Amino acid sequence: MSPSHRATSGPGKFLSHPLPSRSAITACLTRAKELVGSQPELIFSTNTPATATLLQQTRTIPIVFVQVTDPVGSGFVASIPRPGGNVTGFITMAPTMPGKWLELLKEIAPRVNRVAMLFNPTTATYFEYYLNPFKAAAPSFAVEAIAAPARDVSELESVIAAQARAPNGGLIAMPDSFLNAHRAEATSLAARYRLPAVYAFRQFTEDGGLLSYGNDIVDNYRRAATYVDRILKGANPSELPVQAPVKFELVINLKTAKVLGLDVPLQLQQRADEVIE
Repeated sequence: MSPSHRATSGPGKFLSHPLPSRSAITACLTRAKELVGSQPELIFSTNTPATATLLQQTRTIPIVFVQVTDPVGSGFVASIPRPGGNVTGFITMAPTMPGKWLELLKEIAPRVNRVAMLFNPTTATYFEYYLNPFKAAAPSFAVEAIAAPARDVSELESVIAAQARAPNGGLIAMPDSFLNAHRAEATSLAARYRLPAVYAFRQFTEDGGLLSYGNDIVDNYRRAATYVDRILKGANPSELPVQAPVKFELVINLKTAKVLGLDVPLQLQQRADEVIE
């Protein structure tokens, strides 16, 4: 859907507009003001930065989000079962996911004993939502957990290179709109420094990342359309529970594994939804 796409649904029109979260804050605010000023019946928002910016401009126009990480901690909703305001939608992933990412990283690269979680604290303002469970789960996998913030593209290489200075390092890329926008750089740097890395979304693995495990983004969008339809037909977003993902996918890139000198267990390959060869 294009950035300024208008569509008709039910009795009226709504405006769907994925705000560019990596743009300057002033630009985001300008776009949000434009959207709210056009008085749509509903605004469809794609991620945490976009939703936060929109809520600075309106607490009355209904908003449906589709890839927000921690809507309660971010102050968007009062609770998961009863949002209580003008916004509801679908979260990215549960905070238990870091344990699964560590499990998969150790399965595909058993020698890893130091794991850095990569994120941009400016766009991933919710980073503790994943970072704290990551640190809590690390001892169970006999790994040292390291926070690895990178505030812009220029910092990505230095952060990843630092993790490669000692042997047996690995990476986990936090769900983050900044990393998603710069996934080509992130995956190529991980390969250059020969670091096994786990990502949250399949796009990273398709771009050369080693392994990804996370929710099916397309499925979240399909499900969000039902909320858009219900609200345009009169439902109150304050009474529509925030929904968790129900469909997940595991993707493995065997070409990258070969470059890294990793022998991917057959059992892991058989569990994958897709194996890139």
